[in-house]
Parts: sequence; structure tokens; C-alpha cells
Amino acid sequence: MSIDMIAMGDRARTALRRLARPLGAPGRPADEDGARLVRLLRRYEIDLVLDVGAYSGAYGTMLRRCGYEGRIVSFEPLREPRAELRLRAAEDPFWSVLPYALAGRSGPLTLNIAGDAGVSSSALAMLPRHRAAAPHTAYTGTRCVEAHRLDALWEGVTAPGERVFVRLAVQGYEHEVLRGAGAYADEIVGLQAEAALVPLHEGGAGFDDVLAHAREELGLSLMSVRPGLADPRDGRLLQCELILLREDAPAPSEQVPPQAAHAD
Repeated sequence: MSIDMIAMGDRARTALRRLARPLGAPGRPADEDGARLVRLLRRYEIDLVLDVGAYSGAYGTMLRRCGYEGRIVSFEPLREPRAELRLRAAEDPFWSVLPYALAGRSGPLTLNIAGDAGVSSSALAMLPRHRAAAPHTAYTGTRCVEAHRLDALWEGVTAPGERVFVRLAVQGYEHEVLRGAGAYADEIVGLQAEAALVPLHEGGAGFDDVLAHAREELGLSLMSVRPGLADPRDGRLLQCELILLREDAPAPSEQVPPQAAHAD
């Protein structure tokens, strides 16, 4: 099935779902971080999440568990985790899976396969500080995968007017993925990305790089920071996740009445 057909089918199903979904339907208890994220997605009217480096689909599953009802498109180039990802998405008509990595250029890409069943795999070399803090993530081999620039896929996976949130789990490769968005970078309304507080991958984007790019190139504002990898030997935080969104006009409920704005 082509990307265009996937997107057309998803858009039609999304329209039907918005008409038919129950209000206030009960669900399983949501984790606190996920619930906060979904509140942000609702506040900023996100209706499409691009999950890059989706692995086996835990992130998409969390979004659904916490109440996000919009579309999800997951990108996962590794065959083994992608099989589980497809199983998770199979019963969800608004969750699509594509077998690609995203990068700054389209073509073959060599991934270093991490020892934690591939979760920490990266296109970049792992530095000693990372291996010392998490020995189980040391690379065990390489795999050649198919990579695409995001701008080459954008019109096939998004619809005009959709508000797009990009989640990156790409182990230091954030700048390359965002560079691949090209002219469509301006249409990214939100971003969730890992950010290294110390060098963890050779040539990888650090905290300052990711934050500056999101603010200056994408026009996003920092909304939340989540702790990530820590060194168990001394407790130092090595990596965190940044969540950023574009500040638009305030929602009607947040607007200040004219008389209040001019009151003494």
C-alpha cells in the first residue's frame, strides 16, 4: 500500500472517529507524565504525532492509554521491533507504521545495534561515558536500513491543516532528522526530543543544540523537561527529554476580557 493511500485512509477514518467517538469514555489509569503530555497535545490541538524511532510502539501505546485520539504515524527501520509495533497498531485504524529511518538525506543508513535489544541503537558512535553508565547498551553489530528525508514523505503522511507534533527517539541524531524536514519545518507545531547533558554520541546533538534549534529554527517554546538516562554510579543526569510547542493565540478560555485588560 502506498503512503498516499495510507494517509487518505487515515484522514477518512479520523473524520469518522471525530463524529462517533464517545465523550468521557472510561479508560485505564494513565501515567502522570503521559497524562501531562496529552493535556499539552489537546491544548495545542495536535491531531498528528510522527513517532520517529518508534521501536516496538510503547510511546504510541502510552498516548492511547492517556487519551490521545488523533493520528499516529510511527517510523521504525528495524525488522524485529517493527513486528511488535505492527501488532500494537493493527487494531487501531488511526495508527500507521512505516519501515524507515529519518535522516538528513535519503538512501542507505548504517545503524549501530545496541545490546538492549536494539532500543538504544543509533547512526552515531557511542562514547565511553554512555557505555560506562549503561553497559548493557553497548553496540553488538550494525544493520543497513532505508532512510528518507522527512520532506520527501511529508505530503504522503500529513494532510493540509493538520497540526503536527514530532517525537524523536534517535540517540543524538536529532539535528539530522530535523534538517531533513526542509521547508516543512515551519509546519511542525511541537517537538519531543532527547537531549544529552554530556556528550553521549560522537557528533551527537547536545542539550543546548536541541533547545536552540527548536527555539530559533522551529519557533517553539519549552513546555516541559523529563529526566532520562542517569549514571547509576554517581546519580548524575546524562540525558533528558524536552517537550516544546509553538505558542499561538491563547485559547478562548485564556483570553483576558477587554474591560479587565484596561482596568486600573
